[in-house]
Order: sequence, then structure tokens, then C-alpha cells
Amino acid sequence: MSDIAAVMTFHPQPQAGAPKPWAFPAPERGALGNGLTVLTCHRPGQQIVAVEVLLAAPLDAEPEGLDGVGTIMARALSQGTDQHTAEEFAAELERCGATLDAHADHPGVRVSLEVPVSRLDRALSLLAEALRSPAFPEDEVKRLVANRLDEIPHELANPSRRAAMELSKELFPAELRCSRPRQGTEETVRTIDAAAVRAFYTAHVRPATATAVVVGDLTGIDLPALLGDTLGRWTGSAAQPRPRPAITSDDTARVVIVDRPGAVQTQLLIGRTGADRHDPVWAAQVIGTYCLGGTLTSRLDRVLREEKGYTYGVRAFTQVLLGSADGTGAALLAISGSVATDVTGPALGDAWQVIRTLAEGGLTDGERDVAVQNLVGVAPLRYETAAAVAATLTDQVEQQLPDDFQAGLYARLAATGTVEATAAAVSAFPLDRLVVVLVGDASVIAEPVRALGIGPVRVTG
Repeated sequence: MSDIAAVMTFHPQPQAGAPKPWAFPAPERGALGNGLTVLTCHRPGQQIVAVEVLLAAPLDAEPEGLDGVGTIMARALSQGTDQHTAEEFAAELERCGATLDAHADHPGVRVSLEVPVSRLDRALSLLAEALRSPAFPEDEVKRLVANRLDEIPHELANPSRRAAMELSKELFPAELRCSRPRQGTEETVRTIDAAAVRAFYTAHVRPATATAVVVGDLTGIDLPALLGDTLGRWTGSAAQPRPRPAITSDDTARVVIVDRPGAVQTQLLIGRTGADRHDPVWAAQVIGTYCLGGTLTSRLDRVLREEKGYTYGVRAFTQVLLGSADGTGAALLAISGSVATDVTGPALGDAWQVIRTLAEGGLTDGERDVAVQNLVGVAPLRYETAAAVAATLTDQVEQQLPDDFQAGLYARLAATGTVEATAAAVSAFPLDRLVVVLVGDASVIAEPVRALGIGPVRVTG
């Protein structure tokens, strides 16, 4: 017998083992003496610990005329403290192999830290320092404002970003903060200074209304003591979170064309508002939307990309704007993609026909099964990292959901039937209640779009 034959004889091909049950991890909830709410989740083997801090500093709390101050404050948190300059603070983070990021969104400001577990104590000290005693130096704030002003022209030139801005402006009344760009406009950002940033921080950032989420391998770590010595030293007055505004919108069917003369492509964004994650229809809405346009095998892609060759891809999606336990929140339900300028009218007409066919004939059991497999079956891979788990747990807090929401959602997705998913998709995208934003050459696309009769057409710059 040859050596190769012997190896083949005594080393049979490995066989797959039995699948192990999986559920989204449940956090433990507690609080520090300063009022900071803490969610922890022990994940054995996750040597990179993820920490998320949610600050109750929502965009609708920004003073009139200062849209964007929340973003500048978030970016400035790590740009110098009462103990370290911006350069020193960055060097300290680098020494412990940590990354610290922050951004502002409608529900509040999120500060995200990732660090090897062996350096967790030092990294938490730096995080606490940034939250407790940011310096907001004049020169750093000026630099951040200048950087933000440099970003705005690029965003306006980006067709997808420009379409998103126009859809928000169209859907929501002007008095709602979600009608305006999250990070402010050139006019509002230009007025922001260090005093405005300090005032926003003082008014809204305090431990009593904040939540910290810690996820990773916590073996051998006295986490309560460590958090008490770091984030527990952050002090502030007691306060109630700011009441969330009720989200109202106008989804009267209409088309807005943002004129881009000479554009060779048209950016499409079709949307309206609908149920958020508190609504019992959410699971069916997720399945139905996925079948409509969530993947390369979805109905919109099969027609617009594979059959007609109009696009490289079109996606339907749901995005929570401001979840609220009292039922006043909302999610954006949208279809997005880009097509060649000369087929803008036919592409829109075919998209409407796809939705019409869905309403008339419904989804198939096969479509529903693929959606469930892709959404539920890959969940263990999606949550392999501590950062992914921490982000989802923070999403739940941000949207005022119970701690076991995500775990229950996967069970509800798996139990959703084809008829339920069809009804939810049809309800999410009624053809007479869709706002269409097109960023493209109005001289070419306006008349073919008008001929479709899907709503009045208006051209803007």
C-alpha cells in the first residue's frame, strides 16, 4: 500500500456535527450609583470588548439655528479633556490598542469603544474622562466645524445622499428635526462655536439619562468594581429623558426631480413612513420587504436587473427613524437604486408593475422560505463579534424596546407565514401613497415620468 493510500485509509473525511441551538444573547441589567444604566453580556472567547454609551442628547434638542451641534459635540468628546490634550488623548488610546468613535443621530449620541480585554481598565478610564470632563477647546471645535463644512458639498454632490435629504424634506413637516440633515447644513454649522457645544453638553449629557452596554469575554473581571472606578466617577444632575416628538409625515403620491443636467444616471429613492419595531406587523414587514427587494434574488432585482438590465441593483429596506414605546415612532420604508438616464421612466413603470403583481398574486412559499433562511439562518454569523452584539443591544435601548426583543424577533420571523408577509409588503408600499425622489437630468426624465401617472411631478435644483 502506498503512503498516499495509507493516509486516505486512516484519515477519513471529517463530517459535519449536529447543529447547536442558538439564540441572541440576553444581557444582564444593572445601574451604577450615579444613575448610569448598565447592560452587560459575557461572551466567552471574545477578547475584544465592545462598549457602547448612549447619551440622551437627541437631535430635536439642538437649539434653533444650530442643527449639527450634536454632531460637533460628539466628535469633540475625544478632542481634549481636563487631563489630556487632543494629541495626548489619542496617544493614550493608541497605547491600549483602543478605538473610540462617536456620532449623533435622532435618538441621541452614541459613543463606541473597542479594546482588547487586557487593556479594558485603562480604556474605560479614558472613556469616562471623555464623558466626564471634555474640554471642548476653541481651536479643536473650530477645526471640527471647518471639517464638517468641507464635507457638506461632497454630500450634496452625492446622488444617494442628495436623494435622502430631499425625501426627508418632502415627507416630514419643517418643524420636525428629522426633516432636516442629521449633521446640519452649511448655514447652521457655520454658526457653531465652542460655547454652543459646551451648552449642549451641559444641558443634555449626564449619567442619570445614559446607558452603557459592555460585551465581551469578562472572565476574571470584577466588572461592577471596574465600572464603579471609571464610569461611576462621572457625575451629573438627575433628570428625565427628553420626551420624543410624534413622527408625522405626508406620503401623498408625488414625484420630485432634483435636476442634475447631463447626468448619465438617475438615482431613485421611493419612500414613505410605516410601522416601527413596536408594531406587531414588524416581523412580517421585514420578511415581505426582503422578498420584494432585500437581495439579488428579490423580485425588484429579478425584473429591473436581470430581465431588463436597467440597473446594477435595487433594494427595498426598512430603517427605524425614531422608535417609541408609546406608538408615536416610525420607520422609513424605501426602495433605492440607480438606473441609466434614458430608462428612468420604464424602470419606474416596471417597479410599479412588480409591486402591483405582488399585490395581485402574492408571494410564494419558496420566496418566504428563502427570506427566513437568509434572515434567521445567518444570525449566528452576524453576531460573531462583541461589537455587533453591543450595537444591537444599544439599538434596543435607543428604540425603547425590551432587552429580549431581538431574541424574540428571530422566533417571530421564523413563524411568519407567506400570507402575512405578502399582506405586510403590500401595506408597506401602496402605489397611491409613495413619494418618489429622482436625482438626474430633468430635461430627459421629466416627461417620461409624467406619462406614468404615478403622481404630480415637480422639478427642483
